Amino acid sequence: MSNVIVLGAGMVGNVIARDISEKYDVTVADIDTQTLKLLKKRQPSINTQELNVLDGEALKRIVEPFDIVICAVPGNLGFKTLKNVIEAGKNVVDISFAPENCLELDHLAKKHNVTAVIDSGVAPGMDNLLLGFLNTKMEVTDFECFVGGLPKIRSKPFEYKAPFSPLDVIAEYVRPVHYFENGRELVKEPLTDRELIEFEQIGTLEAFNTDGLRSLIYTMSHIPNMKEKTLRYPGHVEAIRALKQSGFFDSDPVMVNGMEISPIEFTSKVLINEWKLKRKEEEFTIMRIRIRGVENGKRKEYVYDLYDEYDKIKQETSMARTTGFAANAIAGLILKDKFDKVGVYAPEHVGGHTDCCKTVIDYMEERKVRYRLEVNNLD
Repeated sequence: MSNVIVLGAGMVGNVIARDISEKYDVTVADIDTQTLKLLKKRQPSINTQELNVLDGEALKRIVEPFDIVICAVPGNLGFKTLKNVIEAGKNVVDISFAPENCLELDHLAKKHNVTAVIDSGVAPGMDNLLLGFLNTKMEVTDFECFVGGLPKIRSKPFEYKAPFSPLDVIAEYVRPVHYFENGRELVKEPLTDRELIEFEQIGTLEAFNTDGLRSLIYTMSHIPNMKEKTLRYPGHVEAIRALKQSGFFDSDPVMVNGMEISPIEFTSKVLINEWKLKRKEEEFTIMRIRIRGVENGKRKEYVYDLYDEYDKIKQETSMARTTGFAANAIAGLILKDKFDKVGVYAPEHVGGHTDCCKTVIDYMEERKVRYRLEVNNLD
């Protein structure tokens, strides 16, 4: 039986470990011993290992006996962790959403004979996979992705909760947005181009620009029009803009009572309580992917809709489920040599292999994460 190590025992890492432990021997490594104890108590079959991923030598030593690494650390640790795992010569699936361009590690992965798939979550992740699949069937002209994770019960002022680090969420609100329009790559400020969209299960949500295209900027630059937008309850953008314009997301330290404090780190510490999902708090993930193009000489549109809720029985958040199951499905492809290309790849590369795409979709479907498809003829 293959053995797997998951780096990160947070909300998503927990779900990854519990799900993949049904088929493989699993170890979870994290710096937080209390989190590891809780995981071990809930799932005794999972091994645990205390680890500071910033200690590169310790990381390389610990991952050495494993067949594959699944990296579920916070985004600010992602690039360095991924680099160390690759240097250790280990195949890896990464969901850390690092701000750096992880495709730049391709030469390193080839040097160490490693298969690495980055951004292997829900978005980025599944949207890339589906685009990669359709890119083999049609001449794609337009790609749009609208995605968000939200609490079922709304509470002012933000009407938002996060299953991961507030710093990773804030990053979406400050990074310049790259998108494609009429074949040109353009850059805008985040939180712009707000629009209201209706969803059958929830009603009206607001969509706004965030920097979610990531690897698609490099791998799918032949597509003339591409954009990604984040979904929140109406009013969220104005609340976030107020914080941003007041300087709460600034990185440069300010002096407070003789001490230097980074505003963004301070804000993150404050918001971690405001945005933290409470135990058993119900939330949902919603995503709409719209892909248009020419197939067999005719204009067609593929619309994928995802709506997934908190699992009350297993007490798993929807965002952890939709992210973690995607990562595990791709890890399974690598373990079974169904995706065995050496180098650093994104999910759109995986989706370009029809069998791989179908395997991932089936894996999600088995866990009741369903991407409902509607196909429209536009001619």
